[in-house]
Amino acid sequence: MNRRCRIPAAVLAVLLGLALMASCRPSQTVGRQTDDASIKTRIKARLATDVGAETITSVEVNVTNGVVTLAGPVRTEEERSKIEAAAGSVEGVVSVTNNIQLSGEAVPPPQPATTSGPVMTPPPPGSTPPPAATPY
Repeated sequence: MNRRCRIPAAVLAVLLGLALMASCRPSQTVGRQTDDASIKTRIKARLATDVGAETITSVEVNVTNGVVTLAGPVRTEEERSKIEAAAGSVEGVVSVTNNIQLSGEAVPPPQPATTSGPVMTPPPPGSTPPPAATPY
């Protein structure tokens, strides 16, 4: 009897996913990528508490092998320094590259996406829909 080894599709998907993750950052192990993601999360949380919640969306944080790169606009040099200090105080950070730019004006909050056409909303529950137009 000829028996073939069959690998379930789920196992193949996991193996393919791991291979793709490894190819994203060839200089990093999966464990190091996980550590960097954890550092990034802790930095974002520290920025929100130490500097302000708006930094979560206005400041970009990238971490590779424990090296943090910060980017984005801020209003003052003091805010820029606070962000750098907060990021550097997180455990696991090797160094911080501060590419934050001074904008000199208030950083606007992110705007919701807009649609390209009219927005149709359903009528409230229990209401009567308008009568249909009749041609003349």
